Amino acid sequence: MTVFLNGQFLPISEAKVSVLDRGFIFGDGVYEVIPVYSRQIFRLPEHLQRLRRSLDNIQLPNPYQDEEWISIIRELVSRNEPEDQYLYLHITRGVAKRDHAFPNPPVPATVFLMSNPLNTPPARLLQSGISAITAPDNRWLRCDIKAISLLPNVLLRQMAIYAGCAETIMIRDNEFMTEGAASNIFIVKNGVLIAPPKDHLMLPGITYDVVLELAASNNIPRQVRKVLLRELLNADELLLTSSTKEVLAITQLDEKLVGTGKPGPMFEKLYGLYQKFKQEIMRA
Repeated sequence: MTVFLNGQFLPISEAKVSVLDRGFIFGDGVYEVIPVYSRQIFRLPEHLQRLRRSLDNIQLPNPYQDEEWISIIRELVSRNEPEDQYLYLHITRGVAKRDHAFPNPPVPATVFLMSNPLNTPPARLLQSGISAITAPDNRWLRCDIKAISLLPNVLLRQMAIYAGCAETIMIRDNEFMTEGAASNIFIVKNGVLIAPPKDHLMLPGITYDVVLELAASNNIPRQVRKVLLRELLNADELLLTSSTKEVLAITQLDEKLVGTGKPGPMFEKLYGLYQKFKQEIMRA
């Protein structure tokens, strides 16, 4: 695997980062995950816009202009073998003595990119759906920043693994749904697709945006608003979206069937539209 680290392309075995890097010491940085289909980068301008927003929100200057990012990303894709990849971008505040305050004077950011094979969900999961659990959303109040300090998400996702499930859906203040530990969540009720709003309590997903755009262009009834816990628990369908999982049905929640216990008509419709979109835009 070829990676990019601080201006150089090199084998991953040769990539080294100081133990004093603020990403290692404080989790002081942001990241992005970008799918690549047939070596075409999925919604790169939108991903770079979200990256800029995350950097701005933690007051970390963007180390590259967009055209420089595009050049680096395209080169990384070309240097790795899979036709379908997912890229991980990781930017920290750099190497400095351990002090909570920002380094003064500032130090160069650490910039790391790597590529992995993109394996989308297998047919058996598309046919059966996945299981999930609910848990209190105990994260901080700036979940809209794609920060590398993901320990709460790690622990919430591990709760699902211990329960034999694929995902944890987070509930804020025992009142309303925010998102999954590593995904966005939609509910369906009476033929209406309902999504929580993009606010400070939820990461604004790129796939989330695509699904809402596809719903709008195909006249699928939809709402963007807070989703109450009772609505989540009584949904006809639940859908999970993410850059690597694309669109998946959740067919069991907290050991209870969702709807019929099988992927429903909204999933079938949106999954088909997403694959058509991907084929026309990314594999042309």
